[in-house]
Amino acid sequence: MIVTIGSINLDLIATVERLPGPGETVPGTSFTTAPGGKGANQALAAARAGAEVRMVGAVGKDGFAGEALALLESGKVDLSAVARTHSSTGTAHILVGGDGENMIAVVAGANDAVLPGDIAKAPLKKGDVVLLQHEIPLKTVAAALDRAREAGAITVLNTAPARIEAAGLLAKADYVVANETEFDLYCEPLGLTAADRSERMRAYASKTGHTIVVTLGGEGVLAATGTDFLKVPALKIVPVDTVGAGDTFCGYLAAGLESGLPLKTALTRAAAAGSLACLKPGAQPAIPLAAEVEAALNTDSH
Repeated sequence: MIVTIGSINLDLIATVERLPGPGETVPGTSFTTAPGGKGANQALAAARAGAEVRMVGAVGKDGFAGEALALLESGKVDLSAVARTHSSTGTAHILVGGDGENMIAVVAGANDAVLPGDIAKAPLKKGDVVLLQHEIPLKTVAAALDRAREAGAITVLNTAPARIEAAGLLAKADYVVANETEFDLYCEPLGLTAADRSERMRAYASKTGHTIVVTLGGEGVLAATGTDFLKVPALKIVPVDTVGAGDTFCGYLAAGLESGLPLKTALTRAAAAGSLACLKPGAQPAIPLAAEVEAALNTDSH
């Protein structure tokens, strides 16, 4: 079982010819909504990878809640531990300019109501994989890491969005997943001072005894364990939209670890899934199914 404890949002996306300046109103050209939130995205990715998934989170009692949960529900994610609160469902308000640049305001809403006591809604056991991110209160992330350790569960912490005050939590996780920018930001508070990123990764793994995974976008993935350093390529693609690629990677990685795949195999599968997620617009709608990932890997190896 994969237990994802994290955020659930509805993305509200407006396209405009150009982004407005302060105090300015500009006409929009289109508007769409899409389910999002890092927790929900990663839960759906793990489910599409073939894993059994339970989501721990919260939405409001408003009109956005049903739409925010729709793809999780159709993806057969267990939503029994998702609370309905008096806060609004979390939202991301996204303006996309004609040049592709964007402006985003995130309103946490019900995600701020995901508290340490909610972890008990999904009893953890040995062999479970607990998937976490930084879009819920950090005290809840910390409590989940501690509870998972007590239960003998495996923890995967995605350090997005980067929050320097969370640096002390990283060493509690069995696997930390960061993109290159996030990892570099955390290095100073973690006392990782080597000039070379791979050396800093090796130092982290040696110091903590845990695995650090750094994603490099189209350049693939690096991982340092206490005994090994791995490099895995991304698929060669022309991206349409990179939104959600990192979340897809995390969900697929968790599913691979939960099913007992060797780390390099799990990373290769996750990197391929993240690449495929860039071929369609949006986050959750773009997450590939396991069969699509296997087909792409088979094609890529020939």
